[in-house]
Amino acid sequence: MTKEKEDNNRDDPMQIDSNRVPTGSLLTDYLRIYYGKFFPYTDMFKWLAYGNDGKHPGCDSSYFGRREFSFTINSDIDEVYLRFQSFFNASEMETSIKAKCPTKIDIGAVYTVDPAKRHAYAQSGFNPIERELVFDIDISDYDDVRYCCSGADTCLNCWPLMTIAIKVIDTALREDFGFSHILWVYSGRRGVHCWVCDSRARRLSKEQRSAIADYFHVYKGGENSLKKVTFSGPLHPFLARAYTDVLKNEFEKWVSTQKLFEHEERFHKILQLIPDESVVSELAEKWQGNSVRWEHLKHMLQSGSKKTQGLRRCIEEIVFSYTYPRLDIQVTKGMNHLLKAPFCVHPGTGRICIPIDPKKCEEFDPTSVPTVAQLIEELNANASIGADNYVEKTSLAASVHLFRTCFLEPLIKTCKDELENAYNTKIQQTKDSLNW
Repeated sequence: MTKEKEDNNRDDPMQIDSNRVPTGSLLTDYLRIYYGKFFPYTDMFKWLAYGNDGKHPGCDSSYFGRREFSFTINSDIDEVYLRFQSFFNASEMETSIKAKCPTKIDIGAVYTVDPAKRHAYAQSGFNPIERELVFDIDISDYDDVRYCCSGADTCLNCWPLMTIAIKVIDTALREDFGFSHILWVYSGRRGVHCWVCDSRARRLSKEQRSAIADYFHVYKGGENSLKKVTFSGPLHPFLARAYTDVLKNEFEKWVSTQKLFEHEERFHKILQLIPDESVVSELAEKWQGNSVRWEHLKHMLQSGSKKTQGLRRCIEEIVFSYTYPRLDIQVTKGMNHLLKAPFCVHPGTGRICIPIDPKKCEEFDPTSVPTVAQLIEELNANASIGADNYVEKTSLAASVHLFRTCFLEPLIKTCKDELENAYNTKIQQTKDSLNW
């Protein structure tokens, strides 16, 4: 077969079942189309280069080439995991991704040298020197407090836990730490990822990252620990704001959607969080045939006669136990931890890992996220469109637009300003040294 015929065959509409999650060779075929026509290579390069695109005399031309990428690739036997991939520019990255069709792309740190050449620098040092501040939140970590789903499964009844996490953490990152360039991404199945991309965040030390992770760390204890949230005194201002602005109202909804007080085994778990056995016994007795149990619990614990030191924070502890963000803090603490790239295709669901607008996160519906099969179906329906308009004619267009306008463009402007200021400062210092 001639090359011309091969190319024509690749552009023929593929017969697909949009309701089917592709696996094996079919997934590879879908990914070949997705990476060939949809993946936003230029935008990804602009993001991860942070203005170091070779166009400004003050930029670091080696910066992007020192970034680690990792590919997970399907093989006939098992998955192949390729770490320490690196690319000089956007074109080289695009060529490699199209050739390998990875089922997952992970993004790592920026190292002292090109990760692909790390063995040559083993003696002089190969270390991560820059990395976005990242957060990883999985809904499966809430399995002890959700009753509609478990494991990697999610639905519209339990997804609000991720909305709560976005609201609480995003507000704190902006108001308490002063960060501006924050990207929230749907993981494709069971959670969300957060990338804090300010230059100050990218240059944090491991100790500083650990301090930030600890700042957010409230939910503690192992799987067998009954009580995982304990407050001994007044809430920290950050926690008080989270409770007042988000958690309290969201827990009221959670009581309804998860029917927390309609089943004995569920409200018994809540009673176990109350440290006073006499109060527990009194509540259990009065709840027989009582349908307003949560209101009754609040009234009893917050009344003057029951507002002892041991019960003062009990309502807050219950609310935090069920709704406060549960972070994988090791992801945040480590500089060399890998995190899945935005706009990947989740191999288990076929959904695209799209950005989430934190200002409208309550509107995000994980069940309506475009799938790779859906995009190909939309592509087939618009077979006559030009090569530059593949994304614009599909349901992925809104997500790419959100990424560009709300995150990428403000970030690049800041990066360019920082490069310009640093360059001008360097020039002025050189002039001052010569004048001296």
